[in-house]
Amino acid sequence: MPVLDLQAALSALIGEARLSVSHLPGTDLQLWLLDAQNMDRAFNQDETRRILDEPPYWSFCWASGLALARHLAAQPDWVRGKRVLDFGAGSGIAAIAAARAGAREVVACDLDPLALEACRANARLNGVTLGYSSDFFAEADRFDLILVADVLYDRANLPLLDQFLSRGREALVADSRVRHFTHPLYRPLGTHESLTLPDLAEPHEFRRVSLYHARREPL
Repeated sequence: MPVLDLQAALSALIGEARLSVSHLPGTDLQLWLLDAQNMDRAFNQDETRRILDEPPYWSFCWASGLALARHLAAQPDWVRGKRVLDFGAGSGIAAIAAARAGAREVVACDLDPLALEACRANARLNGVTLGYSSDFFAEADRFDLILVADVLYDRANLPLLDQFLSRGREALVADSRVRHFTHPLYRPLGTHESLTLPDLAEPHEFRRVSLYHARREPL
Protein backbone atom coordinates (compact mmCIF):
# COMPACT_ATOMS: atom_id res chain seq x y z
CA MET A 1 0.00 0.00 0.00
CA PRO A 2 1.63 3.31 -1.09
CA VAL A 3 0.98 5.23 2.16
CA LEU A 4 2.76 2.49 4.12
CA ASP A 5 5.68 2.69 1.70
CA LEU A 6 5.83 6.45 2.15
CA GLN A 7 5.67 6.08 5.91
CA ALA A 8 8.53 3.57 5.82
CA ALA A 9 10.65 5.94 3.73
CA LEU A 10 9.94 8.82 6.09
CA SER A 11 10.69 6.70 9.16
CA ALA A 12 14.05 5.77 7.66
CA LEU A 13 14.93 9.47 7.63
CA ILE A 14 13.32 10.58 10.89
CA GLY A 15 12.62 7.65 13.19
CA GLU A 16 9.42 8.81 14.90
CA ALA A 17 8.09 11.00 12.06
CA ARG A 18 4.54 10.25 10.97
CA LEU A 19 2.40 11.10 7.99
CA SER A 20 -1.07 12.38 8.71
CA VAL A 21 -3.95 13.73 6.65
CA SER A 22 -3.85 17.53 6.64
CA HIS A 23 -6.60 19.83 5.38
CA LEU A 24 -5.22 22.70 3.34
CA PRO A 25 -6.43 26.18 4.37
CA GLY A 26 -8.45 28.04 1.78
CA THR A 27 -9.20 24.85 -0.19
CA ASP A 28 -11.33 21.71 0.00
CA LEU A 29 -8.21 19.58 -0.54
CA GLN A 30 -6.26 17.38 1.84
CA LEU A 31 -2.84 15.73 1.65
CA TRP A 32 -0.74 13.15 3.44
CA LEU A 33 1.89 15.40 5.06
CA LEU A 34 4.52 15.23 7.75
CA ASP A 35 2.77 15.59 11.10
CA ALA A 36 3.61 19.06 12.42
CA GLN A 37 4.38 17.70 15.89
CA ASN A 38 7.48 16.08 14.46
CA MET A 39 8.87 19.52 13.66
CA ASP A 40 8.90 20.57 17.32
CA ARG A 41 12.40 19.35 18.07
CA ALA A 42 15.89 19.75 16.66
CA PHE A 43 17.10 17.02 14.36
CA ASN A 44 20.23 15.16 15.40
CA GLN A 45 23.34 15.16 13.21
CA ASP A 46 22.58 11.85 11.53
CA GLU A 47 18.99 12.84 10.76
CA THR A 48 20.15 16.16 9.34
CA ARG A 49 22.61 14.39 7.05
CA ARG A 50 19.95 11.99 5.78
CA ILE A 51 17.39 14.77 5.26
CA LEU A 52 19.91 16.84 3.28
CA ASP A 53 20.89 13.83 1.17
CA GLU A 54 17.31 12.78 0.44
CA PRO A 55 14.92 15.59 1.38
CA PRO A 56 11.34 14.33 1.81
CA TYR A 57 9.92 17.37 0.01
CA TRP A 58 6.91 15.29 -1.04
CA SER A 59 5.80 15.27 2.62
CA PHE A 60 5.26 19.04 2.60
CA CYS A 61 2.79 21.29 0.82
CA TRP A 62 5.01 24.17 -0.23
CA ALA A 63 3.68 27.72 -0.29
CA SER A 64 3.78 28.05 -4.08
CA GLY A 65 1.89 24.81 -4.61
CA LEU A 66 -0.82 25.90 -2.20
CA ALA A 67 -1.07 29.32 -3.88
CA LEU A 68 -1.35 27.69 -7.30
CA ALA A 69 -4.04 25.29 -6.07
CA ARG A 70 -6.06 28.19 -4.68
CA HIS A 71 -5.61 30.10 -7.95
CA LEU A 72 -6.95 27.21 -10.03
CA ALA A 73 -9.91 26.74 -7.71
CA ALA A 74 -10.79 30.43 -8.03
CA GLN A 75 -10.21 30.53 -11.81
CA PRO A 76 -10.91 27.03 -13.17
CA ASP A 77 -10.91 28.22 -16.78
CA TRP A 78 -7.13 27.94 -16.64
CA VAL A 79 -7.47 24.16 -16.78
CA ARG A 80 -11.08 23.20 -17.52
CA GLY A 81 -11.22 20.78 -20.44
CA LYS A 82 -7.46 20.96 -20.98
CA ARG A 83 -4.53 18.56 -20.95
CA VAL A 84 -2.27 19.57 -18.07
CA LEU A 85 1.14 18.47 -16.79
CA ASP A 86 2.37 19.34 -13.28
CA PHE A 87 6.17 19.65 -13.47
CA GLY A 88 8.06 18.74 -10.29
CA ALA A 89 4.78 17.65 -8.77
CA GLY A 90 6.05 16.79 -5.26
CA SER A 91 2.95 16.05 -3.18
CA GLY A 92 0.76 16.49 -6.27
CA ILE A 93 -1.14 19.49 -4.91
CA ALA A 94 -1.23 21.46 -8.19
CA ALA A 95 -2.10 18.37 -10.24
CA ILE A 96 -4.93 17.46 -7.87
CA ALA A 97 -6.26 21.02 -7.92
CA ALA A 98 -6.25 20.97 -11.74
CA ALA A 99 -8.15 17.69 -11.81
CA ARG A 100 -10.69 19.05 -9.32
CA ALA A 101 -11.10 22.18 -11.48
CA GLY A 102 -12.16 20.11 -14.49
CA ALA A 103 -9.02 19.40 -16.50
CA ARG A 104 -9.50 16.83 -19.25
CA GLU A 105 -6.25 15.05 -18.33
CA VAL A 106 -3.61 15.71 -15.67
CA VAL A 107 -0.13 14.18 -15.52
CA ALA A 108 1.95 14.51 -12.35
CA CYS A 109 5.62 14.56 -13.34
CA ASP A 110 8.53 14.14 -10.93
CA LEU A 111 11.97 12.53 -11.01
CA ASP A 112 11.58 11.16 -7.49
CA PRO A 113 9.74 7.81 -7.28
CA LEU A 114 8.62 8.64 -3.73
CA ALA A 115 7.07 11.88 -4.96
CA LEU A 116 5.07 9.95 -7.55
CA GLU A 117 3.94 7.54 -4.80
CA ALA A 118 2.86 10.56 -2.76
CA CYS A 119 0.94 11.89 -5.77
CA ARG A 120 -0.85 8.56 -6.12
CA ALA A 121 -1.76 8.45 -2.43
CA ASN A 122 -2.95 12.04 -2.43
CA ALA A 123 -4.93 11.60 -5.64
CA ARG A 124 -6.81 8.72 -4.02
CA LEU A 125 -7.34 10.78 -0.89
CA ASN A 126 -8.99 13.53 -2.96
CA GLY A 127 -10.93 11.25 -5.29
CA VAL A 128 -9.23 12.26 -8.54
CA THR A 129 -7.47 10.35 -11.31
CA LEU A 130 -4.00 11.39 -12.49
CA GLY A 131 -1.45 10.12 -14.95
CA TYR A 132 2.19 9.83 -13.87
CA SER A 133 5.55 10.51 -15.51
CA SER A 134 9.14 10.41 -14.29
CA ASP A 135 10.64 12.11 -17.37
CA PHE A 136 9.31 15.43 -18.64
CA PHE A 137 11.41 15.27 -21.78
CA ALA A 138 10.03 11.84 -22.70
CA GLU A 139 6.55 13.37 -22.91
CA ALA A 140 5.14 14.44 -26.26
CA ASP A 141 4.40 18.06 -27.06
CA ARG A 142 0.69 17.59 -26.44
CA PHE A 143 -0.21 19.57 -23.33
CA ASP A 144 -2.28 22.71 -23.22
CA LEU A 145 -0.76 23.90 -19.94
CA ILE A 146 2.34 23.14 -17.86
CA LEU A 147 1.98 23.89 -14.15
CA VAL A 148 5.15 24.70 -12.23
CA ALA A 149 5.32 25.38 -8.47
CA ASP A 150 8.43 25.77 -6.31
CA VAL A 151 10.92 24.79 -8.99
CA LEU A 152 12.83 28.06 -9.37
CA TYR A 153 14.24 28.06 -5.80
CA ASP A 154 17.60 27.42 -7.50
CA ARG A 155 18.45 30.01 -10.15
CA ALA A 156 20.23 27.24 -12.04
CA ASN A 157 16.73 26.04 -12.93
CA LEU A 158 15.80 29.27 -14.75
CA PRO A 159 16.68 27.80 -18.20
CA LEU A 160 13.74 25.43 -17.66
CA LEU A 161 11.46 28.38 -18.38
CA ASP A 162 12.14 27.79 -22.08
CA GLN A 163 11.79 24.02 -21.80
CA PHE A 164 8.32 24.15 -20.27
CA LEU A 165 7.01 25.52 -23.55
CA SER A 166 8.56 22.63 -25.47
CA ARG A 167 5.86 20.30 -24.13
CA GLY A 168 2.94 22.67 -23.61
CA ARG A 169 1.37 25.63 -25.36
CA GLU A 170 1.22 27.61 -22.11
CA ALA A 171 2.95 27.58 -18.74
CA LEU A 172 1.74 28.84 -15.36
CA VAL A 173 4.57 29.29 -12.86
CA ALA A 174 4.28 29.93 -9.12
CA ASP A 175 7.34 30.63 -7.01
CA SER A 176 8.24 32.31 -3.73
CA ARG A 177 12.03 32.13 -3.95
CA VAL A 178 12.77 33.62 -7.37
CA ARG A 179 9.94 36.11 -7.71
CA HIS A 180 11.38 38.75 -9.96
CA PHE A 181 12.80 36.99 -13.00
CA THR A 182 12.58 38.51 -16.44
CA HIS A 183 11.85 36.48 -19.55
CA PRO A 184 10.47 37.70 -22.89
CA LEU A 185 7.61 35.18 -22.88
CA TYR A 186 6.54 35.32 -19.22
CA ARG A 187 4.33 38.05 -17.79
CA PRO A 188 3.62 38.52 -14.08
CA LEU A 189 0.07 37.87 -12.86
CA GLY A 190 0.51 39.22 -9.33
CA THR A 191 1.28 37.81 -5.91
CA HIS A 192 -0.59 35.63 -3.41
CA GLU A 193 -0.14 35.19 0.33
CA SER A 194 0.46 31.55 1.25
CA LEU A 195 2.39 29.29 3.60
CA THR A 196 4.17 25.95 3.69
CA LEU A 197 2.59 23.04 5.57
CA PRO A 198 3.77 21.89 8.02
CA ASP A 199 4.59 25.49 8.86
CA LEU A 200 8.36 25.96 8.73
CA ALA A 201 8.14 29.47 10.25
CA GLU A 202 9.63 30.82 7.03
CA PRO A 203 10.35 34.54 6.67
CA HIS A 204 7.35 36.54 5.45
CA GLU A 205 9.03 37.10 2.09
CA PHE A 206 8.74 33.36 1.35
CA ARG A 207 5.00 33.49 2.02
CA ARG A 208 4.49 35.84 -0.91
CA VAL A 209 4.11 33.77 -4.06
CA SER A 210 4.41 35.30 -7.52
CA LEU A 211 2.54 33.90 -10.51
CA TYR A 212 3.77 34.11 -14.09
CA HIS A 213 2.15 33.06 -17.35
CA ALA A 214 3.74 32.30 -20.73
CA ARG A 215 2.24 31.38 -24.07
CA ARG A 216 4.32 29.78 -26.80
CA GLU A 217 4.83 32.01 -29.77
CA PRO A 218 3.30 30.68 -33.01
CA LEU A 219 5.73 29.37 -35.61
